[in-house]
Amino acid sequence: MNDVTDIDARGLMCPLPVLRARKALLGMPVGAVLRITADDPVAVIDLPHFCAEAGHDMIEMTQIDGGAQVYVIRRR
Repeated sequence: MNDVTDIDARGLMCPLPVLRARKALLGMPVGAVLRITADDPVAVIDLPHFCAEAGHDMIEMTQIDGGAQVYVIRRR
């Protein structure tokens, strides 16, 4: 993916991964893509819920080694 903003939120607990995503997305143009990596078990619920509430598109959610997940979000 071109022009993807990456955030590593591993080690951060709720609500920090969502707050980091929210802050980053606010500064991005519509259509831009954010990729955030988080290992907080609650992020599996929180980040998709945040996207639904804020109107952003959750493009992909992938489990990676070490118990973390990668979330790809398109700004709306």
